[in-house]
Amino acid sequence: MQQGWGRGRSGFLTEEEKADRPQITRAFLARILSYLKPFWKQLVLALLAILLATVLRLLPAILTGRIIDEGLIGRDLGRLVTLILLSLGVTLLSNLVGLLESYLNTWVAQHITFNMRNRMFSHLQGMNQRFFTSSHQGDLITRMTSDISGVQQIIAGTFTSIISNILTLVVAAIAMYQKNWILATAGLIIVPLFALPTRRAGKTRWTLTREAQQRQDEVNDILNETLSVSGQLLVKLFGREAYEYARYEKANREMVRLNIRQGMAGRWFRVLLGTFSSIGPMLIYLVGGILMMRHKADLTVGDITVLVALLGRMYGPVNTLMNMQVDWIRSMALFARIFEYFDLRHEVRSAPDAITPVGMEGDIVFRNVSFHYEPDREILQDISFSLDSGRSIAIVGPSGAGKSTIISLLLRLYDVSSGSITVDGIDLRQLDLGYLRRSIGLVTQDTYLFNATIRENLLYAAPTASQAELEAAGKKANIHDFIMSLPRGYDSLVGNRGLKLSGGEKQRLSIARVLLKDPAVVVFDEATSSLDSIAERLIQDAVGPLLAQRTSIVIAHRLSTVLAADEILVLEAGRIVQRGTHQALLAQGGLYARLYETQFGLEDAF
Repeated sequence: MQQGWGRGRSGFLTEEEKADRPQITRAFLARILSYLKPFWKQLVLALLAILLATVLRLLPAILTGRIIDEGLIGRDLGRLVTLILLSLGVTLLSNLVGLLESYLNTWVAQHITFNMRNRMFSHLQGMNQRFFTSSHQGDLITRMTSDISGVQQIIAGTFTSIISNILTLVVAAIAMYQKNWILATAGLIIVPLFALPTRRAGKTRWTLTREAQQRQDEVNDILNETLSVSGQLLVKLFGREAYEYARYEKANREMVRLNIRQGMAGRWFRVLLGTFSSIGPMLIYLVGGILMMRHKADLTVGDITVLVALLGRMYGPVNTLMNMQVDWIRSMALFARIFEYFDLRHEVRSAPDAITPVGMEGDIVFRNVSFHYEPDREILQDISFSLDSGRSIAIVGPSGAGKSTIISLLLRLYDVSSGSITVDGIDLRQLDLGYLRRSIGLVTQDTYLFNATIRENLLYAAPTASQAELEAAGKKANIHDFIMSLPRGYDSLVGNRGLKLSGGEKQRLSIARVLLKDPAVVVFDEATSSLDSIAERLIQDAVGPLLAQRTSIVIAHRLSTVLAADEILVLEAGRIVQRGTHQALLAQGGLYARLYETQFGLEDAF
């Protein structure tokens, strides 16, 4: 972490930081040390390097006294040259040791954060879907990036700074008292006062920094809103370019004004700093002169010069340590935020004795399944149905009936609240999670594509697939001809979230991806609800090869896509209210017949 007023940090906590101050317990500190333990050898070496560098950095100040007394006043040129070369050699050696110290600190910090990032990424990937739907994506990214990067700054900066500054003060104070305890005391009296203007300046700069950061956030919000694809389109459609420019210009101007004030806030402080910096040496010169002139003390000009030089070396460490409490609290808060995520429980995971069958047949049974996110709000209630291997079932119903939740439970994105789901006679909770999800292919309405090439998106399902296999899957999914019409074919970029492709093209690419996966069970979740009739026809033609000889579940608002299913389940308010074939359900009347008549009546009207 950065310290000192010159780097924009302050010695004051915000109200939020005060409220969120973590409880520092022995267990908490032991947990932090557990991340350092694997690198204890490097840390011991770094500590020795800090100690050696601290002593070496103070030696030139001590040698200055001998240069003055023995070389200049003693008029010994040889001695003068020797002492100067020795001082230069010590300075060079201290810098080299400091370089080693810096390397060791950086190496340890980088490896700790490397391990921490890997562990966090693995931990978050094991969280169930509830976590990702309820968490802010920005918060997840912050924990993974800036929070863990902050740990690196703590280890390489804050911890090292505490040790280095304390050692500097101790060694300098010992050296000063060895020279003359009276002059040492006179010089050290002023040191605590040195920190007073620093804290006042820090408070002012912190206030301005917070205000400037708020303006920066405002500017960033404007940029994110107006320069995104959707935001820019909206601005153009409503002719609001001038309005958005004026809004940006105002926020930008205010940010510049605050940055100027922030930059000037420390100018008066430098005046006070220079004044306080000169008081201590003047006291040493005054008291030293009195002792030499009036009391014939055994002091030399070199001794006084050494004491002044050592005192000057103490100002920086004292100032830094005065603000170190804030840095320490912020450091502990950073660890607390990271540990908070590490302590999140994996609600859905493979059992220690999970079963991994040789292959999945695809016999699926839901038995009295109920599910809720909150105890007082049931999403599914007493759902029971069976689906034999190689057959298909369709699930229909109004929005919010619980159709997609059934698929989430089948994939174990969530676990049932009560009841059970079995595949080939084995409860899902007894199956290996990786095996289960590898055996089920899902095509959703909102197809997610990575900002990469078509080839890379397809290979996500089958990393070892050959070009011939890619093309075969593309042909079965009715997307190969379109891909080959692109300038770079399968190496064409799809854009962010596939924005360079139409909805139907993305869906067919998704189907090709699932074909490459070759799952035993295929699920279509609202896969054609947002497409026009032509695109829907292409999708339905592509679905045939995917459904052939596979167990399949189809969820759709458009009832035309479920007519060929072996059985149709009708959901309403989390319950199965009807079941049967298309013709049987029409004959029964009820919700299915109303949905069918409403939908096809509207389509006929157009």
